[in-house]
Amino acid sequence: MWDFPEKYDFLDEIIENDPRYAREAYVFILDSLRSLIESLQEARHVSGRELSDGCRRRALELYGPLARTVLEYWGIKATEDFGEIVFRLIEAKQLTKTDQDSKQDFKNVFNFEEAFEKNYPWGKVS
Repeated sequence: MWDFPEKYDFLDEIIENDPRYAREAYVFILDSLRSLIESLQEARHVSGRELSDGCRRRALELYGPLARTVLEYWGIKATEDFGEIVFRLIEAKQLTKTDQDSKQDFKNVFNFEEAFEKNYPWGKVS
């Protein structure tokens, strides 16, 4: 996941213009999208809700019970932040959207405390 150097040079300008999120947050979103599309076994458009759920699964897979802590360290505190990052990537022409896509698609998809702490799947994360 962390093959940073030149591959993600486009992030420099995004972060300079909007420093709310760490570089790792953008790489995480791109990695989560890749992982989600691979799991679908077909390249297709995914909704904000689908991507949010994919980010939840990927965070649990990578960081286990520390998922919420890691995401919050990068500036991601709610599913709305996934949307903010996605739309920054769209503005930078790194992702595309349909006319129906909006930041609202990421609103309140799940609660971080419930998803990453209260309902943590102890012994079930694969």
